[in-house]
Amino acid sequence: MTERFRSGAGRPCLDFVRTLRYRGTPTETEELPDAAAWGAWIDQLGPFSAPVRPAGVADARAAREAIHELLTGSLRPSSRQRLNRFAALPVPAPSLTPSGELRWQAEDPAAAMLALLTRDALELATSREFARVRRCAGPACGALFLDTSRPGTRRWCSMEICGNQAKKSTYRAKATAQG
Repeated sequence: MTERFRSGAGRPCLDFVRTLRYRGTPTETEELPDAAAWGAWIDQLGPFSAPVRPAGVADARAAREAIHELLTGSLRPSSRQRLNRFAALPVPAPSLTPSGELRWQAEDPAAAMLALLTRDALELATSREFARVRRCAGPACGALFLDTSRPGTRRWCSMEICGNQAKKSTYRAKATAQG
């Protein structure tokens, strides 16, 4: 499977919030424009072995924005209610196949994925880890990530992308100043 969506933010809810890429910048990009994209996100990052084909994307976007509000300290009462509603949905259930493989199943996989994501966000927001949720220092990024570094001083969501761009910019600025 081709990696279409970014992952590696440290928690599933943080990876999900990243689907509004470059949030708050002039290059803000909606990565969930339709139900097919939402299904592709679930297929790439969710627990299901069979492709998921959601009926729509509105609930996914509403959940994503409510999660973002929760994790950035700007939670409105309507978003809190939305989070609670999504978190109350049934989650996927594990089952063992005859060959001994673990499979995850749900009557409505897209709704079950929203339940997993909102529960993850609620758990994160009420845990000690929440103090280590950071916003990427990349000027064009702004993604949230969980800083799991020992000293807790990580600055970029990805050293390979944002960190590397910052280092290149610093190098160029020094070279220009010296030249």
